[in-house]
Formats: sequence, structure tokens, C-alpha cells
Amino acid sequence: MKKHFVVMVLICLIALWFVPCALAQNSGTVKGVCKDVDGKPFAGAQVEWVNADNGRKYTLKTNNKGEYFSLGITPGKYKVTLFKDGKEIYHFSNFTLGLEETTLDFDMKKEQAAAAQGVGLTPEQLKAQQEQQAKVAKENSTIKSLNEKLAAAKQAAEAGDFNTAKSTMTEATQMDPSRDLLWAKLGDYTVSAASKETDSEAKKKDYGDAVTDYQKAVDLKQKTFDADASKKTPDATKVLAQYYNNLGQAQSKAGQIDDAAKSYATAAQLDPASAAQYYFNLGAVMTNAGKVDEGIAAFDKAIAADPNRAEAYYWKGVNLIGKATLKGDKMVAPEGTAEAFNKYLELQPNGPFAEPAKQMLASIGASIETSYGSQKKKPVKK
Repeated sequence: MKKHFVVMVLICLIALWFVPCALAQNSGTVKGVCKDVDGKPFAGAQVEWVNADNGRKYTLKTNNKGEYFSLGITPGKYKVTLFKDGKEIYHFSNFTLGLEETTLDFDMKKEQAAAAQGVGLTPEQLKAQQEQQAKVAKENSTIKSLNEKLAAAKQAAEAGDFNTAKSTMTEATQMDPSRDLLWAKLGDYTVSAASKETDSEAKKKDYGDAVTDYQKAVDLKQKTFDADASKKTPDATKVLAQYYNNLGQAQSKAGQIDDAAKSYATAAQLDPASAAQYYFNLGAVMTNAGKVDEGIAAFDKAIAADPNRAEAYYWKGVNLIGKATLKGDKMVAPEGTAEAFNKYLELQPNGPFAEPAKQMLASIGASIETSYGSQKKKPVKK
């Protein structure tokens, strides 16, 4: 019985051995290299072979060198199409595939030159290439115009004319609303214009508009990541974090404190290396809004992210002082208040808040100055 089993295994192996040979006799091999008009490889593109007789389709993917390869394609007439990001780049019609190894390259520089000379292209191929060339030319023209708008807006902003900068970037977003950078820049200039606005209603509207602008920048950047995960690089993610930080700033100025807190927290999650700054900004917003506990929590996170961020200790101490109670004529500050101010002085003994920190330390447990409790807290600068 054991011998019979061995014989059966050998028969199966022999049968499997001859399968490739049988396939090789009825199929062809294709390969090629795909390059753009600059000679750069089309990496991650798709080369689609569709049999003109039976409609059978083979989809092959290019590697980082723009190369593709496949065995086992049935001989016949094929339409062969190069796609990148779901868009057709070029195609060959009625391409004949035999049993031998066949090479079919997509060299857009060569094909473009041939089209320019009207050599070797069918009317269909020539039309496709002309459309592609027109598309590229239009894109280049748009980019040139947008760069001019960006430069003009920057020049106006540097001269302090934020309304002109805002107007110029509004025109840019109307030219092409699909670019996150344009919306982010529009948000920047709108916030700057609002800061100089004297009319309260106009100021409020500007901050609300800035929130909308930054939200569009965030949504477009996230949409790019969702469509192509390879574009979610560390640098691109850092840009998205900065968009969220700026969104949080606009939301806080528009009175949307809870939304601002979420935006700053998201920025910190996306870019841990800059989390200390984002949490400090959150602490500043909460302090200015009179949300003492939330401010302390945010400054604690900033300190955890960067233990040497001196101003985070100072403003934590300020918030803790705000929770102090009176026992008779003595001020009793919460635990950790003195430590926060002393840590600030340790890190920046001659810093901008050194004297206020010393004064607050002196006030703990001592007689309260009559003017101390009535002094209005200055807004925290971010």
C-alpha cells in the first residue's frame, strides 16, 4: 500500500511537471518599460491588455522603474492601454501578440516627437496625445498663474495690506479650488486682516471665514491622503498638523472654544515632535477663555511633551493661582503652584516672566496686596 502511494505521488509530480510546458505552447510573454515625456518612469501605473476578439483583460502593474512583465497571455490582437491614477495616458490599438516574448514600451517622449512629426500614429492615437499635451499645457499655465497670485498676496501682506492679500488669495481659490495650500494661505491672510479690523461685526465675520478656509485646507489634504496613502509622508502629515493648529487659532478667535480644543489635540497627535507647541497654544486659549482646569491640563501636556518649555510652567502657575483660596488674610494656593513658578525661574531666571513669577511666589502664604486680586489677567500670547 505504501508502494502504491509513492507511485501515485510520482504520477502527480510528473503531471505537474508538464503543465508549464503545455501552457508555454499556447501563450505569450509580454514586457515593457513605461516612461513619461521627461524620461521618468511611470511607477505604480497599470498596463491593461484587452483581447479584441474575446474581451479578455490582463491588468499588469509597473514597478518603481516603470517596468512590467507577464507570462501566460493568449496570442491575438490587443488594445494595450497605460493608466496612471485611473487616467489613461496612452494606448496602442490592434497590437499583435504571438507565442514569442514580446516587448511593448510606452515612451511618451518618443511618442510625442512622433506625433509632432505626424509619423506612425493613427488619428485616434494622435488625438489622444494632443489632448494629453493640451491638458499638460493648461496645468502648467494654471500653476504659473497661481504662483503669481501667491507672490502678489505675499507682497501685499508684507506691506501690511492684508485685505489685498486676502482678496488676491480669494481669486486664487476661485481659479483652482482643489489645492489645500491656497485655502490655508487665504486663512492666514483673513486672520491677519481680522486682527486689524476695528468693526466688531467685520472682525467676527473674518474669523468665521478663516475657520471655513482652514477647514477646506484640512479636508483637501486629508482627501489627498485617502486617495493615495503613499502621499501621507511625514512632511505632508506635518503640514496637515499645522493646518489643524491654524484652524484651532481661528476657531478660538471666533469663540468656538470646544472646536479649537479638538483641532489643537488633533495637531498634536499628527505631529508629536511639535506637540508641546500645540498643547501650549491650547493652554493659552483655555486660559484666555477663563477655563482654568482645562488650561492647567493643556500646559501639563505641553510640559510632558517638552519638559524644558519654561513658559508652560509659568502659565500653569498662573492658572493654579487662579484657584487659590483665602484663609483669613492669607492666600493658600493649590499644590504645585510654587513648583511651577520655581521651575520657570530655574529654566529662565532672567526670562520675561521672571519678576511676575517672583511676585506670585512671594504672595503665597503672605498678606494679599490690595491691588493683586483686582488686577486683570493679561491674555496669554501664543
